[in-house]
Amino acid sequence: MRLSDMLTEYIMEMLSDTGDAEIRRNELANHFGCVPSQINYVLTSRFTPEQGYIVESRRGGGGYIRITRVNADKSQTMMHIVNSVGDSLDRMSVEVMIKNLLGLNMINEDTARLLAAALSDRALAPVTPSGRDIVRASIFKNMILTLSGR
Repeated sequence: MRLSDMLTEYIMEMLSDTGDAEIRRNELANHFGCVPSQINYVLTSRFTPEQGYIVESRRGGGGYIRITRVNADKSQTMMHIVNSVGDSLDRMSVEVMIKNLLGLNMINEDTARLLAAALSDRALAPVTPSGRDIVRASIFKNMILTLSGR
């Protein structure tokens, strides 16, 4: 398992009880034997507003990072995701979004597998490599709109 995945899993466990977690970046970096910038990477890539999180930080000696899971209904969350997707969507980003939808119980395992298959590079092979991310974004948005009942 990659370090970023382990950090994400650790933070997700902290969030599972109350929906929020307070961490000290340096302490977490020491615990995992990594540099603090690795913590920043995980926070900025896996705990974004588009993924249903608010991240606040306070600098200084008693500084901390607070992560809060935003509780919104399924339709609001799905629409927020659609609105956060731009004109293109790379394979890694769509995989993270699918994983987040699954983690938020917005979709089930079967739906996650179908989304992943339909949005994979293999499924989009007939599209030129430069056009795949554009087509992927369009398909993803339409699928999410359909799942949200709109």
